[in-house]
Amino acid sequence: MQPKIYLSSPNMGGKEFEFVKEAFDTNWIAPLGPHVNGFEEDLQRYTGTAHAAALSAGTAALHLALILADVQAGDWVLCSTFTFSASANPIVYQGALPVFIESEAETWNASPEFLEQAILDLMQKGKKPKAFILVHLYGMPAKVDEIKSICDKYGVVLIEDAAEALGSRYKDKHPGSIGSYGILSFNGNKIITTSGGGALISNDKEKIEKARFLATQARDPAPHYQHSEIGYNYRMSNICAGIGRGQMLVLDQRVQEKRALYDWYVDFLGNIPGITFLEEPNGFFSNRWLTCILVDPSATAGITREDIRLALEKENIESRPLWKPMHLQPVFKQSPYYGDRLSEEIFDKGLCLPSDTNIGEGEKSRIKSVFKALNLVR
Repeated sequence: MQPKIYLSSPNMGGKEFEFVKEAFDTNWIAPLGPHVNGFEEDLQRYTGTAHAAALSAGTAALHLALILADVQAGDWVLCSTFTFSASANPIVYQGALPVFIESEAETWNASPEFLEQAILDLMQKGKKPKAFILVHLYGMPAKVDEIKSICDKYGVVLIEDAAEALGSRYKDKHPGSIGSYGILSFNGNKIITTSGGGALISNDKEKIEKARFLATQARDPAPHYQHSEIGYNYRMSNICAGIGRGQMLVLDQRVQEKRALYDWYVDFLGNIPGITFLEEPNGFFSNRWLTCILVDPSATAGITREDIRLALEKENIESRPLWKPMHLQPVFKQSPYYGDRLSEEIFDKGLCLPSDTNIGEGEKSRIKSVFKALNLVR
């Protein structure tokens, strides 16, 4: 068996160990310290936001954003349906009720049309939603201007889940910097990693300070341990932040590598009938975290995305179906949904191709040979 080609694995730039060693040498082995502060400053500069809180996970950041948005038990929270479950789970942590919004075809992200339809319908029923979790899927920015306009119109707090979109741009703005709150993730499969971790970004200083307070067990300023609110153990460690500082030095390089790999796939698969890619609309810049294709078996002699996935798997090459929409998940089967089921079609036909920045020419040759064996490429 040849070495495994991963979907998206960590890729160290070389400076990470220097930051980690500094943390050990100075004994900053804690969920605070100079690297945590420095990493937050790095994220602020890169995303163009005024404030950032480095946390243990993107899910923790999203949970805190909902708390800061005053989402409480019984409230209704809108969420993109075409996403990973981590986008929706924190809604339930708060005892709130998720409502799922369908995608539009141009970016695969939430449809402004269905968003407004959902808000109006819920308001008519006396259930005005408190917030909307907008996901920037696979690095492709959503139509944020239209969506923010709708949220502002009806007084709905906009939370941008940019976990997959670090390094992307929407009209020269970073995803996550436009709504009230932005969520970042540094999980091991993201474009850069801290091994695990995330961040909450915002231009609201008081909200980020409150997030840090809640993330460190909501300890009141007192010489003894006193707590007036429920808190959480959500702060990022100084060691993980050191890895993040090293990764930030190569973030732009990783974006270039991801985009170059996307171009390589388009070059050899783009003219095959039945295989299509998600293109960037004018003014959109995707980090191409994962290269995704849609496979139409009616135009590929019956070959499906599952045939391609299994053929790659046989050669120890990792690929993965696109996200199964949240409104199809058993855990959310009772949740309201607004849309035309476009994401179901995308899920049925969609495949994430190996998008690892560690892929070299040898790995490319192996990937290409699978498509040749399927008679999709000559």
